[in-house]
Amino acid sequence: MKLLLLRHAIAVPADTSGIADEDRPLTSKGRKRFKKAARGLAEIVSTPDLLLVSPLLRARETAEIAEKAWGLNATPEPLLAGGTPEALLAAVAGHSKLSVVVLVGHEPDLSQLLAHLIGGDGARLPFKKGGAALVELDDDTTSSGRLIWFMPARLLRALAGN
Repeated sequence: MKLLLLRHAIAVPADTSGIADEDRPLTSKGRKRFKKAARGLAEIVSTPDLLLVSPLLRARETAEIAEKAWGLNATPEPLLAGGTPEALLAAVAGHSKLSVVVLVGHEPDLSQLLAHLIGGDGARLPFKKGGAALVELDDDTTSSGRLIWFMPARLLRALAGN
């Protein structure tokens, strides 16, 4: 199985008055930039078998953009808003070894999951907003894998061209 870890796009700042953290939307800049990044993702990752998304608004809005690029629907996954790497991996464990599963979430959760899968320190693998990583899980387990690529959103946008 391949896991595509995808951090939400640029959202309004966490300290924005009157907006709870779980209700922070994408900014117009974040939305515009991620539309192009999603086209770049669709160039290098064929349509996934499953797209799981955090219930927080900024992740759901990011997933909506990715849905359009790939032509599929997202499924809410509460564990993407603070779940442990072990719990997240258990949630995807039942899928085919040949499937591609996208996880749209947040920091530091995604860098911790990536570190858990490939070994290392999550602090050394920070995801920029709109950034992504593709990991191929080992055949006999969903607890370790091999990093295929790790890209910031600007490189994904470059893949989309004009």
